[in-house]
Amino acid sequence: MKAKLHLQNVLGSILESKGWEWPEKATLEPPRDKKFGDMSANIAMMLSKQAKMNPRAIAEEIKGQLDSDPYIEKVDIAGPGFLNFTFSNSFWQNMIPEVIAKGDDYGRSEMGKGKKVQVEYVSANPTGPLHIGHGRGAALGDCLVRILEFTGHEVEAEYYVNDAGRQMLILGNSIWVRLQQNEGRDIVDPEDFYKGDYITDIAKEVLELNPGILEMKEADSVAICREYGMNQILEGIKKDLAAFDVRHDVWFSEKSLVETGKVDETFADLKARGMAYEKDGALWFKSTDLGDDKDRVLRKSNGDLTYFASDISYHDNKYKRGFDTVVDIWGADHHGYIPRMQAAVEALGKKGQLDVILVQLVNLLRGGEQIAMSTRAGKFETLEDVVNEVGRDASRFMFLSRKSDSHLDFDLDLVKQKTMENPVYYVQYAHARICSVIQKAAEAGIEVEASTPELLSLLGNPEELNLIKLMDQFNDVVESAGEYMTPHTISYYLRDLASALHRFYSMHHILSAEKEIIAARLILLKAVGKTLENGLALLGVSAPKKM
Repeated sequence: MKAKLHLQNVLGSILESKGWEWPEKATLEPPRDKKFGDMSANIAMMLSKQAKMNPRAIAEEIKGQLDSDPYIEKVDIAGPGFLNFTFSNSFWQNMIPEVIAKGDDYGRSEMGKGKKVQVEYVSANPTGPLHIGHGRGAALGDCLVRILEFTGHEVEAEYYVNDAGRQMLILGNSIWVRLQQNEGRDIVDPEDFYKGDYITDIAKEVLELNPGILEMKEADSVAICREYGMNQILEGIKKDLAAFDVRHDVWFSEKSLVETGKVDETFADLKARGMAYEKDGALWFKSTDLGDDKDRVLRKSNGDLTYFASDISYHDNKYKRGFDTVVDIWGADHHGYIPRMQAAVEALGKKGQLDVILVQLVNLLRGGEQIAMSTRAGKFETLEDVVNEVGRDASRFMFLSRKSDSHLDFDLDLVKQKTMENPVYYVQYAHARICSVIQKAAEAGIEVEASTPELLSLLGNPEELNLIKLMDQFNDVVESAGEYMTPHTISYYLRDLASALHRFYSMHHILSAEKEIIAARLILLKAVGKTLENGLALLGVSAPKKM
């Protein structure tokens, strides 16, 4: 970030002196191959039309004005006009005090200042415990909330409680059937039925609390089972998420949309906009006006609402709460629903204000064998079980180790190993290794000194400079993860930084070096440790001092 900002400033001054405007498509970024320097820019080619000059001539003009910059050691021109910049060692060395001074705020920015964002995630039907797939969505949503807040956004985290509709009816009936079976009644399991052991446990609790339930009207009995079961399961979900260090600021009830008249308000709004109409006793959404292949039913002729109707009303409610952007995190099986929901948001006058992130399935492995999971059949690994077995840190890091719309193999055996093959251990051990060196230095009477230009000038070998350059990228990585909503890039970055630290540690003496070298390297390690700690915090993963 420091290198990028410096270039933006000096290049901006050059352009201003020439009367040129900064091109919209100009990029400043580290080159893929380090042999080309520290930063590359395509600005000369992007300026060609505006300046009415050959790109290479523009590049030569820019290079000539950068020769006197004390921080830029070398400028090379490649190909048709790419500019490659190499910064001086002193430029990189001077950023270490900045990292240490900012501490927990290193990497923080105001990129999203003034933007109000809502992130809705997990939102699993309260029909059973959270499973491993829900855990991936929970880690993703919570991490995104942390990143957005770290980049200056005002963020609210929400869980949409599906406490209305068909799944709740199935839950109530499942508990009622199991309750009767427990009491000796000969009743066959219905086709739509939740079979997990938790249903049996809830049925026993319902009978204890309502001893006369078997003599009640069946509709009343099922209603009691449904309400009690939903509340118990929801409390279990909240407990599991709290143990997973996942935050939700709002728990929004689907049922409340109907009870408070919000659905009718949305219908009236859509009619007023010419986007809903009555036909054959039903209410229809005019989705063909927005590219859909057919119009969609909102309210059936019998008065029942469709899922789509509730979803439109729910999103209408979100925007009325003042959010500039709404982020929904859904399972990958909802992919086909995205265009319809985007059309609904457009019909509400909020085009472009809904982002949907898809989360692919998790393949849970044990001993190299995949574990089969099915909520309805009662065969699944719960999030609670997995977290209890491998730990919160390992679970969160693994969930965030790949792009969310990619399949993820979660190997329970691997993440329990304390080896460098375990990606969680690999990154955490880098932080613990730094803390260990600093602790050993303190025990030997060597404290981390205040950084001075003289001390920092001793940090000049390739491994030391590589660590500093990687730290400089942290701001950019965090801002990019927030802008493009890609939390997994933080875990990629941390693995790169940890790799550079382990390489440096294996190649260079630290506490057995000369006194001044020791002092300089301890300052460097302190800065790297803080960067690792801040990155892990964004993932919701701890940075242990000992392992």
